[in-house]
Amino acid sequence: MGKLKSRKFKFAILIIVSVASLFAFRPSDKYFEIAKNLDIFTTLFKEVNRYYVDEIDPTDLVNTGIASMLGTLDPYTNYIPEDQIDDYRTMTTGEYGGIGAIIGRKGDKIKIIMPNEGFAADKAGIKIGDELLEVDGINVSEFSINEISKLLKGQAGSEINLKIKRPDEISAFDLTLKRENIQLKNVPYYGMVQENIGLIKLTDFTQNASKEVKSALLDLKKQGATSIVLDLRGNPGGLLSEAINISNLFLPKSSEIVSTRGKIKDWNKVHRALNNPTDTEIPLAVLIDRSSASASEIVAGVIQDYDRGVLIGKRSFGKGLVQATRSLSYNAKLKVTVAKYHIPSGRCIQEIDYSHRNENGQADKVPDSLRVAFKTKGGRIVFDGGGIDPDLSTEYESVAPITRTLINKGLIFDYATDFYYNHPSIPDAKAFSLTDSQYQEFAKWLSDKEYDYTTKVEYLLNEFVANAKSEKYYDDIQAQITDLETKISHNKDSDLFKFKDEIKKFIEIEIATRYYLQRGAIEATFDYDKDIQTAVALLGDSDNYSTVLSPGTFKD
Repeated sequence: MGKLKSRKFKFAILIIVSVASLFAFRPSDKYFEIAKNLDIFTTLFKEVNRYYVDEIDPTDLVNTGIASMLGTLDPYTNYIPEDQIDDYRTMTTGEYGGIGAIIGRKGDKIKIIMPNEGFAADKAGIKIGDELLEVDGINVSEFSINEISKLLKGQAGSEINLKIKRPDEISAFDLTLKRENIQLKNVPYYGMVQENIGLIKLTDFTQNASKEVKSALLDLKKQGATSIVLDLRGNPGGLLSEAINISNLFLPKSSEIVSTRGKIKDWNKVHRALNNPTDTEIPLAVLIDRSSASASEIVAGVIQDYDRGVLIGKRSFGKGLVQATRSLSYNAKLKVTVAKYHIPSGRCIQEIDYSHRNENGQADKVPDSLRVAFKTKGGRIVFDGGGIDPDLSTEYESVAPITRTLINKGLIFDYATDFYYNHPSIPDAKAFSLTDSQYQEFAKWLSDKEYDYTTKVEYLLNEFVANAKSEKYYDDIQAQITDLETKISHNKDSDLFKFKDEIKKFIEIEIATRYYLQRGAIEATFDYDKDIQTAVALLGDSDNYSTVLSPGTFKD
């Protein structure tokens, strides 16, 4: 260990021992247990550091210990060392220094998945499907996405050199860009689904989320929207203050939005709408799914509790916990769960009880049988303890094995890129549709590509055969099994047309993305998205909309 590292280590030990000595004179107090265990940890660490057979990294060892300790609490209580503060800041503010592009691995290649419109990558002409070969002279082909992301990020204004290979060009080329402050939008899209129905896609609750939603709402009303779809699917949440302000857009001033209750009683608080609302009357449909969490669930739950709108989709994630960030030594942070939140009906939607664990150390979900009933403002029955249940549930759509394989192997992605370079333009994303002849071209393009898959029936038959052999029945039924294998053996060419409508949908979305970026990716789903279709049908039927919000219509 170097002299500097040794001094830091001895200084840390001195601090811990000093803290321990402060409480040593109160043996009956809880603080004695804290001091005693800190002392044990200090001496144990010192002995391991001195005598362990191999050299150890003190920082790695302590970080592992901290992670294990916090891991016994809940997944949201996290230690954030100084070298990860930038990532944490990005999560809370949506801002970072970089080029503004999403990258991903497609097969064995690193490719541009989406350049964020208006930022450095987009302005430099980087396109979806471009292959990233080098960053500042470093070959990134074997790097993880996280490692490449760190190379791309940096101080705003600093230069970065990229080597890019474009699908329609033989040779790679170099690009020099200047990193920018990338401010990710909370509302990456808003627009008209139909003549009088507007849609707002909210993906985060970082700073200014409520301002973005308000701006989108006002603009959609100017465009003629008389009802709104608020899409919270896939939104993991974020700042509590933004959830309160977004709820406030649709509810009267002074309405209770959420209350927080924790160990520190002085921190317990009822949060109310502080501002004048934007619109308390416009019909509202809120889309949720299993990835709608935390702040998303507050907004969805508040809308439901006040009967202010109809929730559509799937049961939400079930995160009813509130975190606060505390400063630690050496510029580190602790994100710690400090309270549970309760929405206006009084329910807490936390699904997993981390304070009680089974014999395997796992925290269990609140069983449906123990969920407690509450009532909305209008008298509808709603439940706690397991996320937010939608008022209108939609089914999860399964994807055929061939479709899943074509997506996972990046073949639909690559075909869309190839299509882009062979077709100068396409209609608007909402109107674009792949013709039968174009689908035939896709099938022909696939003919020399390597892909295979196992259908669910084939998987079950393979499992049956394995069991038959292990239990010595196989020889007796071998002929029947062979006949069955022949009958159910999949044919790729046949499956391509058997599941044509499903595969075609994903191709159209990818192609629309090439021409219209994120807007295209969203608008191309309008004809296929069951949640949006359900919302459009409901908002177009005012009687049914009112019926759904009437007492007695919502049951678990």
